[in-house]
Amino acid sequence: MRVLLLYPLFPKSFWSFDKAIELIGCKVSLPPLGLITVAAILPQTWEFRLVDRNVQPETEADWEWADLVIVSGMIVQKPDLLHLIREAKQRSKIVAVGGPYVTSVPEEATVAGVDFLILDEGEITLPLFVEALERGETSGVLRANGEKPDVTKTPIPRYDLLDLNAYTDMSVQFSRGCPFQCEFCDIIVLYGRKPRTKTPAQLLAELQTLYDLGWHRSVFVVDDNFIGNKRNVKLLLQELAPWMEKRGYPFSLVTEASVNLAEDQELLDLMIAANFSAVFLGIETPDTDSLTLTKKHQNTRNSLLEAVQKINQTGLRVMAGFIIGFDGEKPGAGERIINFVEATAIPFAMFSMLQALPNTALWERLKKEGRLLEGEEQNEATGNQTTLTNFIPSRPIEELAKEYVRCFWELYEPERYLGRVYRHLLAMKPKPHKKKFRMLELRELRALLIICWREGIKRKTRFQFWHQLLLIIRYNPKLFLYYITNCAHLEHFIEYRQIVREEIEAQLAEFAEAKMKAKSESVALKELSVY
Repeated sequence: MRVLLLYPLFPKSFWSFDKAIELIGCKVSLPPLGLITVAAILPQTWEFRLVDRNVQPETEADWEWADLVIVSGMIVQKPDLLHLIREAKQRSKIVAVGGPYVTSVPEEATVAGVDFLILDEGEITLPLFVEALERGETSGVLRANGEKPDVTKTPIPRYDLLDLNAYTDMSVQFSRGCPFQCEFCDIIVLYGRKPRTKTPAQLLAELQTLYDLGWHRSVFVVDDNFIGNKRNVKLLLQELAPWMEKRGYPFSLVTEASVNLAEDQELLDLMIAANFSAVFLGIETPDTDSLTLTKKHQNTRNSLLEAVQKINQTGLRVMAGFIIGFDGEKPGAGERIINFVEATAIPFAMFSMLQALPNTALWERLKKEGRLLEGEEQNEATGNQTTLTNFIPSRPIEELAKEYVRCFWELYEPERYLGRVYRHLLAMKPKPHKKKFRMLELRELRALLIICWREGIKRKTRFQFWHQLLLIIRYNPKLFLYYITNCAHLEHFIEYRQIVREEIEAQLAEFAEAKMKAKSESVALKELSVY
């Protein structure tokens, strides 16, 4: 069996970092970990060819080569995912689709013509798919029926299928699931509330595979909550730290975690010892009432500001997610988020309007209340930052959207952003590790010179840039490259905040036009009724 694995396009988003990635000659930040895991689970007597369309498009020769086409993606990749299904069917290929998007919403893939829906987690449903093919079946829906796989049996992903030079980071996964019950989150719907972890030996084998392939840069541990099972993650870190030390700390590790990470100093110290450099926190809002309403109780137990500061001062860069549009939210939520971000000096503050994702508790509640938008009024959940809410919020949508745009714009005003980067890095405790000296690659040196030109000469940030850079070199020189890297990301944010403003304002204009039209039709109907 010759299998063509296709990964759909991502639109521009907060995390796409297009302009920054271009500077170092890469194509995209992260590889399709799901698809290379699929390739590892399927029979290894099959042939595999992976095409990440974010790196380069597939060719007609790829289509002709394939006996079977497998596509996987997230909700934000939906348009291209459906396009690929239709392209495969036009060429009379058997096409199978899996992943989080179709697991939540399989109907549209079915309409597009998919033959096999491989839903839920692949360790269970991919063997069922292989059995169906062996029986000669040409279509079907494979489900786990509530069963969760034992991830200690998940094989090492097929990293050899990737063009490593195309990516800025590699990905590994240690756990699935999260113990919390945030109303808007679909992770607990997809993977459950009991975190399941791999063994330390498994993850070390995956990292060794990357190391042997020549990867010696950043690795993102993609768990939705890395510390969901604290006992097991500590066991991992206790083995990971000496592994990293023995090899000269080849990887800088990044992950996602819940804010209660700040309550466990042992865990923080173990992460530093294992060379974790950054963590993404789902803060959502500094408004305690909104956090309580959305059942994010773990964020209400202690001071969020103190939690961020403790994690940062321990030696981890903090990235965070924020949301506007919760029920009962008071006006000025955007300004309160800006104040929080400035107080904590978080450089990367991902900010979006609340979206009701399919099958979440929020989705079900809003559906019962008749507040989900449907038909022509529908704003489909995309997981992106350029979409209005897909439900009727408790505040007027015009007020909410204008506040959102203003907040996003101000957060990424260049001087403000660079100020946060500087304060955040300067507050960090330097890492104790002695890493092997590595000369900058030619593409990295080129990127450094471009950043120095743009931020230090061309833009009005020039004096701020040089002043901060010299102080970083003086007081925390190990963070010199982190400072430059964050400056590179500003290239993306300057462009993306403009995209957010334009697209949200365009949707507001459409909304106002539709509202005016509906009002005119209502008046006309009343006049006709009187007549």
